Amino acid sequence: MMKTLLAAITAFVFLGISNGATLAAAGDVEKGEVIYAERCLQCHGEEGDGLGPAAERLNPPPRDFTLGLYKIKSSAFDADLPNDEDLFRMVRDGMPGTAMPGWSDLLSEQEMWDVIAYIKSFAELEGEPEAQLDYGTQIESSPESIARGKELFNADDRCSECHGIAGRGDAVKKLKNDNGERTWPRNLTNAWTFRASNDPRDIFARISVGIPTTQMPSFADPKSKKKLTVEERWHVSNYVASLAKGEKVVRPENTVIQAARTASELPSSPDDPAWQTAPPSTFFLVPQIIAKERFFKPANDTVTVRALYSAEKIAIHLEWDDRTKSIPGDETAKAIADEELNEDAIAVQFPVTIPAGMEKPYFLMGDAAKPVNLWRWSSGTTDKPESIAILDAKGIADQQPRDANDAGLTAKGSYKAGTWRVMMTRSLRTETADKDLQFEEGRFIPIAFFAWDGSNSEAGTQHSMTTWYWLLLKPATGSRPLFFAIIVTLVVGGVLAWWGRSAAARNRETAS
Repeated sequence: MMKTLLAAITAFVFLGISNGATLAAAGDVEKGEVIYAERCLQCHGEEGDGLGPAAERLNPPPRDFTLGLYKIKSSAFDADLPNDEDLFRMVRDGMPGTAMPGWSDLLSEQEMWDVIAYIKSFAELEGEPEAQLDYGTQIESSPESIARGKELFNADDRCSECHGIAGRGDAVKKLKNDNGERTWPRNLTNAWTFRASNDPRDIFARISVGIPTTQMPSFADPKSKKKLTVEERWHVSNYVASLAKGEKVVRPENTVIQAARTASELPSSPDDPAWQTAPPSTFFLVPQIIAKERFFKPANDTVTVRALYSAEKIAIHLEWDDRTKSIPGDETAKAIADEELNEDAIAVQFPVTIPAGMEKPYFLMGDAAKPVNLWRWSSGTTDKPESIAILDAKGIADQQPRDANDAGLTAKGSYKAGTWRVMMTRSLRTETADKDLQFEEGRFIPIAFFAWDGSNSEAGTQHSMTTWYWLLLKPATGSRPLFFAIIVTLVVGGVLAWWGRSAAARNRETAS
């Protein structure tokens, strides 16, 4: 009797879930059209062709629904249609690294299914795909699996041709999608930019199915010379998942770059192992869309900063992933670059004087009342070496360059496997106190950053940037605090001993 009851309950629950999902997936085209007009039209266009009013300012461009092709799907690589669940997931969760947000906080589940029904109508898509992706038996991640995946990743330039030896997307060829629009290979170390998460199962799907309309192929295609077996694809998935940079994750609560004082010499180059002793702080870079000419399509997304100082000098270490080493005049760099090849560059911004309170200069290169200094490093060209300059700025339209030698500012850059590292060094104090920031221990000093990717045609006001953060030169812990602690301990101990002896004497007198 009990078994029969449990079977009935199980069947009821199963049927209820199945029917609920079926009803939700059906959607209502007319209701979906109303929601689409309010929420989706600005990017994807009235006709669903990806030509909405905001499209020209978005990178990557919005999906053209009229083609019926979708980047993220879990049906077989040669299936004409994605699964409805694939579309639902994109609407619900959005696509990281793009302008496509998740809509679960504004739309109900049924409303999302309604939108999907309308979206499918642009390409007259009907039904579900018959062929599904074969996941086989998942291979759990292990050092052995990761090592095998790395071997397959680099063999015959299978994946490294586009994603680079270290997976940072440092391309060796120029990529375009099916519409002729410029695309950049995924930086696999930046897990937060994966369109459909960096879970090994999702990575397996991308490797197996490919990404339609892009140059990311299917490695399950039996016609491909670089085909991988199911087992091999799991090994590669585990390797790609292992590339995520755990120490370079943006943590919103981390707003202070802590510069430690060193008794030894400061590092001599940006690749000096001594930099690993300094704690890193990683910040998002956002496009400059405030002043003309505005910029909407940046390539660089984060910068990691470290700092050390000695009794005489401070050194700041900047590290950011850049898919290309942009050196104007270099034919290899020109072949990969976008429309115009400029120098790669990065700048550190300080107020001319440390604010007495919390009020800081305007973050976009200061203003007339509160000017700033920018230490700007540039990568150089085939005709001139890398350079460092100081810009005295009173706003983005008022920047006066100055010879960095006047303040003793030097810089060195190093590019390797898709990553720039730049070290800037200057004396804590200069003779030009009216022009340059004078560093002080224990003071919170405002600091901000600007970056230019030359292969993405970035120059002038077209760059990425951060808001103000803080730099703190942590005072060295010397012997004086310990000395005073010992003195206090001895004094307190002496008082307690005196009090104890006095109490004992009084007790003896009372007893006699």
